[in-house]
Amino acid sequence: MCRSIHQLHNFEPPATPDEIHAAALQYVRKIAGTARPSQANQAAFDQAVAAVQAATAELLAALVTSAPPRDREVEAAKARARAERRYAS
Repeated sequence: MCRSIHQLHNFEPPATPDEIHAAALQYVRKIAGTARPSQANQAAFDQAVAAVQAATAELLAALVTSAPPRDREVEAAKARARAERRYAS
């Protein structure tokens, strides 16, 4: 949906509240079609971010997996390698 939203499940250490908030903010920005809402829409925008953040935290707490947790540094290195291959040509 949005390239700025990254997978948050099954990492060690777990996703932080700041990461969850950033994902919620990106989601609401994408749905609203704006990065900065007007003053008239600011309250609704903030309420939506809070609701998505709460739902995301609840979802992450409820998810279970048998896979071992992934390492953030390893996943970041893989992403950099993919980007190098994609943009090298």
